[in-house]
Amino acid sequence: MATLSIRKRLALEIARKIRNNRKELHPLKQLFWECTQRCNLHCKHCGSDCRRISDIPDMPAEDFLRVIDSITPHVNPNEVNVVITGGEPLMRDDLEDIGLSLYRRGYPWGLVSNGLYLTAARLQSLMEAGLHAVTISLDGFADDHNWMRGHPDSYSRAMNAIRMLVHERELVWDVVTCVNRFNYPYLDKLKASLYSIGVRHWRLFTIFPVGRAAEHPEFQLTDEEFTGVMEFIKHARKEKKMHVNYGCEGFLGSYEGDVRDYFFSCNAGVSVGSILADGSISACPSIRSNFSQGNIYKDDFMDVWEKRFQPFRNREWMKKGICADCGFFRYCEGNGMHLRDDKGELLFCHFKRLHP
Repeated sequence: MATLSIRKRLALEIARKIRNNRKELHPLKQLFWECTQRCNLHCKHCGSDCRRISDIPDMPAEDFLRVIDSITPHVNPNEVNVVITGGEPLMRDDLEDIGLSLYRRGYPWGLVSNGLYLTAARLQSLMEAGLHAVTISLDGFADDHNWMRGHPDSYSRAMNAIRMLVHERELVWDVVTCVNRFNYPYLDKLKASLYSIGVRHWRLFTIFPVGRAAEHPEFQLTDEEFTGVMEFIKHARKEKKMHVNYGCEGFLGSYEGDVRDYFFSCNAGVSVGSILADGSISACPSIRSNFSQGNIYKDDFMDVWEKRFQPFRNREWMKKGICADCGFFRYCEGNGMHLRDDKGELLFCHFKRLHP
């Protein structure tokens, strides 16, 4: 069991009080829109199990903007980041029209992309529509990335997208990598390569077993490798050459405060909401279990946000199984919601993996 220093426990207590206050106020600060479930790749680790032709049609732009207009009287648009995700957002031809509509309403907006369709012309048109932020996914060097993504040009296109972003000073952007057993051995080389082309913000995630990723247990790091990722990030942050963060998933025990810019807090349903392609009103789009609280085609988004997100804001129901007697539950509150299945059972515990 981990032993935390007094200083770290005090910091965690302060973070806990801030989190409790945020839950009480639950200000909507980040809104994800799953604009499509179509994708131009077939990634083996996809948590959404997206495909080129989806059973769920793209949500019409006017339906999404109608929700935005219903939200606007209740928020300061400048303080709500709209993140367009998928599937692959660039499968849609109307992103510029949607983005410009968001921009004119005062909402900063960005997108998460695999980079396959991000040409120089498309990037320019998106920026003219008010694009504020971009995240590009890259899962290793060419052989591993192309194999994981199922497309022979996916690595070169992603790298071209990153090289374009390096020269766009007005954009907030970063690169995201899912660490797995194939790319783990060369994280140092990958970091050096990204740094050499101008990447200064890099987020690392680990693959969680939902969607298509559940079919590939061989992607999962061993506990020793998982700890190695934390040590790698700690060292990289001390170098202060590249801003490296571990993703928002999971309470990390003694590594809290050392591998990301904040202490763990799952803000799904607290300050993070989402509208899924079928109209479902949910929280973080990484949550693939059925925790939707309503649907825009029959419910008012803000009414749902105010009244129906109790399972996200009071997580005492998670205090079962391995969480029941855990002395760190007050800081973790049962881990991220994306790591719970339809029955509310925990898929795995970051803390236990790091502190067996």
